[in-house]
Amino acid sequence: MTDTRRRVKVYTLNEDRQWDDRGTGHVSSGYVERLKGMSLLVRAESDEGVSSAFSLLQYHSMDTEKSSLLLESKINPNTAYQKQQDTLIVWSEAENYDLALSFQEKAGCDEIWEKICQVQGKDPSVDITQDLVDESEEERFDDMSSPGLELPSCELSRLEEIAELVASSLPSPLRREKLALALENEGYIKKLLELFHVCEDLENIEGLHHLYEIIKGIFLLNRTALFEVMFSEECIMDVIGCLEYDPALSQPRKHREFLTKTAKFKEVIPISDPELKQKIHQTYRVQYIQDMVLPTPSVFEENMLSTLHSFIFFNKVEIVGMLQEDEKFLTDLFAQLTDEATDEEKRQELVNFLKEFCAFSQTLQPQNRDAFFKTLSNMGILPALEVILGMDDTQVRSAATDIFSYLVEYNPSMVREFVMQEAQQNDDDILLINLIIEHMICDTDPELGGAVQLMGLLRTLVDPENMLATANKTEKTEFLGFFYKHCMHVLTAPLLANTTEDKPSKDDFQTAQLLALVLELLTFCVEHHTYHIKNYIINKDILRRVLVLMASKHAFLALCALRFKRKIIGLKDEFYNRYIMKSFLFEPVVKAFLNNGSRYNLMNSAIIEMFEFIRVEDIKSLTAHVIENYWKALEDVDYVQTFKGLKLRFEQQRERQDNPKLDSMRSILRNHRYRRDARTLEDEEEMWFNTDEDDMEDGEAVVSPSDKTKNDDDIMDPISKFMERKKLKESEEKEVLLKTNLSGRQSPSFKLSLSSGTKTNLTSQSPATNLPGSPGSPGSPGSPGSPGSVPKNTSQTAAITTKGGLVGLVDYPDDDEDDDEDEDKEDTLPLSKKAKFES
Repeated sequence: MTDTRRRVKVYTLNEDRQWDDRGTGHVSSGYVERLKGMSLLVRAESDEGVSSAFSLLQYHSMDTEKSSLLLESKINPNTAYQKQQDTLIVWSEAENYDLALSFQEKAGCDEIWEKICQVQGKDPSVDITQDLVDESEEERFDDMSSPGLELPSCELSRLEEIAELVASSLPSPLRREKLALALENEGYIKKLLELFHVCEDLENIEGLHHLYEIIKGIFLLNRTALFEVMFSEECIMDVIGCLEYDPALSQPRKHREFLTKTAKFKEVIPISDPELKQKIHQTYRVQYIQDMVLPTPSVFEENMLSTLHSFIFFNKVEIVGMLQEDEKFLTDLFAQLTDEATDEEKRQELVNFLKEFCAFSQTLQPQNRDAFFKTLSNMGILPALEVILGMDDTQVRSAATDIFSYLVEYNPSMVREFVMQEAQQNDDDILLINLIIEHMICDTDPELGGAVQLMGLLRTLVDPENMLATANKTEKTEFLGFFYKHCMHVLTAPLLANTTEDKPSKDDFQTAQLLALVLELLTFCVEHHTYHIKNYIINKDILRRVLVLMASKHAFLALCALRFKRKIIGLKDEFYNRYIMKSFLFEPVVKAFLNNGSRYNLMNSAIIEMFEFIRVEDIKSLTAHVIENYWKALEDVDYVQTFKGLKLRFEQQRERQDNPKLDSMRSILRNHRYRRDARTLEDEEEMWFNTDEDDMEDGEAVVSPSDKTKNDDDIMDPISKFMERKKLKESEEKEVLLKTNLSGRQSPSFKLSLSSGTKTNLTSQSPATNLPGSPGSPGSPGSPGSPGSVPKNTSQTAAITTKGGLVGLVDYPDDDEDDDEDEDKEDTLPLSKKAKFES
């Protein structure tokens, strides 16, 4: 019996209504001759404590086999078995003898439950095997002719008897049903509450303790009809009074005093409907009973209060529906919210009411929730929130943020549509999304709790995954265009303001936390927004500013900056790669790596992983750039083979440039064509990237600050020499590369090949002209980083124009099914190039 699925604990219910643990064992089912039927058997894991369990089971003999039994119970066809919480089976053996099996694993519980249902001829999908009222169980009652349970007369002297009757009825479904019917039919609850007043007047503490047990037991009967009586206007406060006298407490609670004196009902807008007002009072008090008055239910009582949860739920649904239908009420609410004459205290009450109103809506069914938010939208909730968020009151703004979160989580498209419409009429400063961003930036909480919430809402709004998918992708195109034009500059303002120098201007903890949030959102944009964020990063030189944060004293912020760059490199996009190389944006990373020294920490691992990715993915342009500019700084790092591996990749690349015959081996050794990342540029993106940078929205190309100080001395870098050697050996079968002039920048100033005083103006072919997958590009045949199949005979060539001159670009070949597009693009090549392709 070592199967953990069958491992169980046996519990019995004692006189105090507490479950006693009778031991742990393994359960099985089988036919027992003595009991003449299929039975449940639980054999103990050890014989300790068997005697106590043995006496409970009232065995008639004590042979060796039975001495290890914790339980031997016949599966009676008429017994009501209940399955609770997937691992509990509960039933009654006799009038005052209740049993429970608690399984270690759900699978074991399901297995035994199927056996029980099989014996009783029930479907295992049910949670209780017998109806609440079963004629076969009538034998348990003495009066067989009685249609129901006869209650003792409601007198002070019989309170103890009544309490015992209620307690003894709770374990049996049939007895609970009969007790509930008796209480309903005889108006018994109101009589009990009259006795409560008598006991309080007489200070009869014993009687009050009995009334506590009786009322608590009535709650556990789980009957809506009884709750309707108990929660009526005339009874509810007396019910709460009964529950103040818990026998376990030395002094009674003062719940009624709190509800009548401390808790005050405020009508922020007068409610004319008395039924609605009464329903609000009732719901608040019942919620208070559930949360504060009733003791925390045990594991076996949770299901007994399900009707109480349902009562509160349906009350809230009714309240929301009645308020939603009251147009005058909602009109007054929004009018006062946006009225400048409304005083701050009143406005705070209005906003808190609207917040609670929206919270209640979460209980509605989907179709009703649609109607609810549509009603609020028609009433102008978003313009009202815009007014509220522009106010100085912190508490009001906080409540308005919570309301905004309900709207965003429910229907982000509704919010997007509103902000795009208002952008046509208002300045950027007062746009709703910009107000949200400003509150995120200006959060005064040291832990930035509000900023974190707002960042999550912004992320939901800019997430293309929840934008409406239409045939022309209208929402994605229009909203992202709006966001980058009107809002992105507000989001990046604290980042740009803090990175004007070589290190962060402010580096306190709260500023670092805020910048980390901004970077997290920008990283999300890099992954999901493709050309929108690419345009912004390259035009605004965002990556260089982000990498200034690598010098922060807060490791988490430096890691956020590194993660931002790693996400960009992970796209394997040559537009990004050329931007990184042109601005020498590996320099801050290498500096951080060297400053970290020999410490083995997250920063060390993250930087090494970035270079390892470049090596494994064989990103040739970045490999050449890193080795050419930073090898001397990294060559002594020998505890990992990453940098030596990069050097090896670079040397293999140079050998193929010097010996073009090696290229012929690629078509044999490579198994499939090299493909770029799975993200395919949309037609709109292709059109954008084939336009001149001078035509870009911001009208400025990225120029490194150090470019302004260059002298006119031209120094050919090693990559240029490689290109020259390759040019001399090139044949008609090889790829035609475009010659370009690419302005360089001052070389790194630490432990690198060029001294800090040397200023260079590099005139060479861009390393980006040799890209993975192009027929003439260097690659490592058969290496893990060179996946791909035989390249096509034709190679795509594109060109973009910058202020620095024409930059050569050989794009990746697209998928096989794009051959027709390749032929069309070939027609756009210069005639001299086209002739060579056709030869």
